[in-house]
Amino acid sequence: MADNSSSRGWSSNYLFLLASIGSTVGLSNIWKFTYLVGENGGGAFVLIYLISLLLIGIPVLVAELMIGRRGGQSIVGSMLVLSKKEGISKHWQYFGSIALLGVFFILSFYCVIAGLTIDYATFSLMGSLSHLDAQSAVSYYNDILGSPLRIMFFQGLFVTATVWIVANGVQGGLEKSVSWMMPALFIILVVLLFYSAITGEFVKALRFMFTPDFSKLTPAVVMTAFGQAFFSLGVGLGVMLTYGAYMSKDSSILGSAVTISFADGFAAILSGLAIFPIVFQYGLSPTEGPGLLFMTLPIAFGQMPGGGFVGALFFVLLVFAALSSSISLLESIISRLEEVSSWGRKKITIVAGILLWVLGLGTVFSFNIWSDFTPFDMIKPLEGKTIFGLIDYFASNILMPVCGILMAIIGGWVLSKESSKSELNIKDERLFHIWRFLVRYIAPAAVLIIFISNLS
Repeated sequence: MADNSSSRGWSSNYLFLLASIGSTVGLSNIWKFTYLVGENGGGAFVLIYLISLLLIGIPVLVAELMIGRRGGQSIVGSMLVLSKKEGISKHWQYFGSIALLGVFFILSFYCVIAGLTIDYATFSLMGSLSHLDAQSAVSYYNDILGSPLRIMFFQGLFVTATVWIVANGVQGGLEKSVSWMMPALFIILVVLLFYSAITGEFVKALRFMFTPDFSKLTPAVVMTAFGQAFFSLGVGLGVMLTYGAYMSKDSSILGSAVTISFADGFAAILSGLAIFPIVFQYGLSPTEGPGLLFMTLPIAFGQMPGGGFVGALFFVLLVFAALSSSISLLESIISRLEEVSSWGRKKITIVAGILLWVLGLGTVFSFNIWSDFTPFDMIKPLEGKTIFGLIDYFASNILMPVCGILMAIIGGWVLSKESSKSELNIKDERLFHIWRFLVRYIAPAAVLIIFISNLS
């Protein structure tokens, strides 16, 4: 059974915060945030994103951490505990099971994309990405995607690293890894930021990111910013609930949620300030979309002074960001399996890792030998989607928003006001009521709008 014992509890609040920040700061903050800012007009998008973190992200994150600490187990285990302890319906356990299934599917394709970052980091360190021009950068990227064995190898490396860390437990694996990985990630970000400020168009990047052009603010841009703020925190699927289950009763849930959200947003902003000066300096387009990091930036790294080293450092940063998130995703799954299995943690984690790698092959083959396999063309929203496209659509457009709404409902409506007050221990009565209003009305409504817009 999960508990806050020395084997599964955090050694300190500092390490809990590092692990939680690592969970939220991933490829979504560096890769996805940057290209979404570029595609959606810069400053106006950033402003809505930051407001969304405050009004949607923090309230739901507080609710998820609160539910986790109140239940003290995995997302499924916590629902069962709360059904006895708080009188909530035991049927909420099915929500937990669906959320965990979603985490497994998300992690299956996340490990494939993360494997690309290891590929780029490895060959950057070897100097193979130096002096790339536009044509060779695109060719290099397409060559990777066209080689299933190459993708499978680096996918396997990433899965192995994730499994090794999680198999060693909370204190032996997660804490030890994040204690150096997260400081290193932010140090690399700051180094890249200073380099960009000195060698790139830093003033132009500042204007682009922090001068809102409200003429570019369409309903679609607002919804994209809302979605990015919500999804970058990873709330709704029980990952942060699992970390919350290991929290000490002395830790402030509200204070922790604010710190985690601030770090999440700060990492995204730093990433933009590190990347856009390089983009503008070398005449690249900020609207390149998902290919910005893998096809566009290597061109700049090939031209700039010390670009080989800077490029390698950048892709190492991506590896750290991806790994810090993947261990939290896998931990939420292993936490539940430990509750229902007589196997030891190491055996459970290894078996889960093998299954994860096998499931990820659907994503690997979607880029090459199954690229023409789109099995649900008869359904309009699923038309033209490969296996990877289907998993991504189901996880990002359906599962995450639905689970986010349900998490807000549990925290704001299902748990009693007295239980929430007791767990949160917020001294300021007005602050508690503001949080409760946001988590009951504003957050679910906003996420519901995101959900509906994603389906259209």
